[in-house]
Amino acid sequence: MSRFSAITDNPHDQRFNQKTGILVTNLGSPDAPTAKALRVYLAEFLSDPRIVEIPRLIWLMILHGIILRVRPKKSAKAYESIWTDNGSPLVHITKQQASKLSQLIKSQGYENTEVVMAMRYGNPSIESGLEALRDKGLTRIIVLPLYPQYSSPTTGSTFDAVATVLKKWRWVPELHFINGYHKTPKYISALAASIAEDLKEHGTPEKIVFSYHGMPKQFLTNGDPYHCLCHQTTNLVVKELGIDKDLVITTFQSRFGKAEWLKPYTDATLTDFPKQGIKNIAIVSPAFSADCLETLEELEEENREIFEHAGGEHYRYIPALNERDDHIDALYDVVKTLL
Repeated sequence: MSRFSAITDNPHDQRFNQKTGILVTNLGSPDAPTAKALRVYLAEFLSDPRIVEIPRLIWLMILHGIILRVRPKKSAKAYESIWTDNGSPLVHITKQQASKLSQLIKSQGYENTEVVMAMRYGNPSIESGLEALRDKGLTRIIVLPLYPQYSSPTTGSTFDAVATVLKKWRWVPELHFINGYHKTPKYISALAASIAEDLKEHGTPEKIVFSYHGMPKQFLTNGDPYHCLCHQTTNLVVKELGIDKDLVITTFQSRFGKAEWLKPYTDATLTDFPKQGIKNIAIVSPAFSADCLETLEELEEENREIFEHAGGEHYRYIPALNERDDHIDALYDVVKTLL
């Protein structure tokens, strides 16, 4: 037998195939609504240099010396208010989205496609998701972060996490990384449909607030396109709905710290509305593909209270697209050309 026979009879040809794996990712959640679990989760989340762009040594001293001593207990109470029998709403909904996307893909004839869900922070981790796909012998991977509007702290950070895992692999797969879908027609149509259904059931409010997650203004100054992409999404949905643009306002929520963030701020806007005679509003948050702490607690509870305390009378939150069929169809439309 030739000493080259083992090379021509390559075992990798038997193990690996052209199946495609899709890694569906979202931000993440603590494992439980407890201070202990939040301390672990926040340590990972807030240690990411994409999240906080303060000189590293100074920030880590603040994080471990102050924030992780105080914030976990407060955050645990907020998570406890939204926790369900299925655990974290974000994790549970993302699992459902991945499952329904898998079913839709297979129904379209792509039987050799596997869909796995992972979280940027917490569990299941991006590393475990990628390894699950590798264990299936897949050599093509599509990474689909469920952030419609690209930003460095979300989509960019997901890329970092994927790259950190893959740089340890001997055989790096063919990789397709989707960095956003903020203006794809089916995503816009799904958003518009969710709003239209609310208007049909409850009537047209005095204002529709498009509240996106905020970020420090410095990120925009340094070149992050997120602010512009959010406004593009709002404008396209308004056009799809065929409503007066003056009925809509784009705002930014979830700020913390003393730095200036993207404006106008959602909470400040809601405080000012009743002073302007605006007491009937609907609010939607297109940056979130699944309901989570920032929608179920911050928008549904905290911001409702802010608006009503300021004199507002009618406040309704329009849920995230979650596992709606038109949303899953929009996600399929994003990946189908890569299958």
